[in-house]
Amino acid sequence: MTQPTDPHPAGAASERPTRAMMERDPASAALGMVVERDEPGHSVVSMVVRDDMTNGFHITHGGIVFALADTAFAIACNEDERITVSQGADITFLKSTQAGQKLTATARRRIRNGRSGLYDVTVTDDAGDVVAEFRGRSLTTDRTLPKG
Repeated sequence: MTQPTDPHPAGAASERPTRAMMERDPASAALGMVVERDEPGHSVVSMVVRDDMTNGFHITHGGIVFALADTAFAIACNEDERITVSQGADITFLKSTQAGQKLTATARRRIRNGRSGLYDVTVTDDAGDVVAEFRGRSLTTDRTLPKG
């Protein structure tokens, strides 16, 4: 099982929220997700599609693509010491992928107004072609990150 990496230097603004989230996320680890970039309002997460992530036509399950985009979205949302959750998300699939391909989800904040935010995620394959477009809506809660 691949463990998510720690892409930020000690003291980076988003270091603690991402570390807290990923340490408690065995699903992302089991899928082999790697956090490549993590900045407030921006993240990049990648994974390689395995055979067990495809359907009977050898095409990557849409839920796998969604899970990758959702993880990048969640990391981009966690910009402060408060827990941020998804209010909803939409995805449009534009191209199919297969086992062996590396998928990369790049999330960017469109707007954050008070406790609400809007984020766009583009998922690309290893050729740089767009696989899916994801839009997520976030809500920052009153809960703070657990200590430690």
